[in-house]
Amino acid sequence: MKYRILGNDMQTLIVELEPGERVYAEAGSMVHMSGNMKMEAKMVGGLGKAIGRFFARESAFMQVFEPVGGPGIVAFSGAFPGQIVPLEVKPGKEYILQKTAFLAATEGVELSVAFQKKLGAVFFGGEGLILEKVHGNGTAWIYTFGNVIKYDLKPGQELKVDTGSAVAWESTVDYDITRVKGLKTIIFGGEGLFLTSLRGPGTVYLQSMELPAFIHQIAKRLGR
Repeated sequence: MKYRILGNDMQTLIVELEPGERVYAEAGSMVHMSGNMKMEAKMVGGLGKAIGRFFARESAFMQVFEPVGGPGIVAFSGAFPGQIVPLEVKPGKEYILQKTAFLAATEGVELSVAFQKKLGAVFFGGEGLILEKVHGNGTAWIYTFGNVIKYDLKPGQELKVDTGSAVAWESTVDYDITRVKGLKTIIFGGEGLFLTSLRGPGTVYLQSMELPAFIHQIAKRLGR
């Protein structure tokens, strides 16, 4: 399996598959594929994981792609301007994702539901109770809104970000919500009442834009 990521502001992932190799992706993310590529909707990971995705307000089905009779290609892209990030997943190296971040993965990677462990993150973290987790062995690709920013946090090193900006992080990273200090800062700072706290060790991926904020700005300029 080989892959290329093309473009700058709205990237496309092109995966080259040999016979017997498979990738799966979010429904609706396929852009184009070779004529010998077989596409089939499946409950990846079985009924239990599919039900979990359904309650997370995600599609219970994924599209699975496999070439027939020779090598083939399939291309994927997100629904908004952004960048694609490959995550190398292996035992002991798992990632937690925002629900909207997952794009595609090789067959050896499992996608499952991950529940928030802390009550503050559930109500004020911007992602609610349910996140997603990729684990297993292979490559997963995520899609960020805007540009991607990567940090490798050392043990105990903390990063505070606007809620919704954290798009993926290693499972070793502690995720929590902290309250902004100072009444004047809360009222006039424009950052809201809470920030997301990410504490190492582990790798963190942030996105430079948030879709709800972007939609809000567009609506304001349209007078809605």
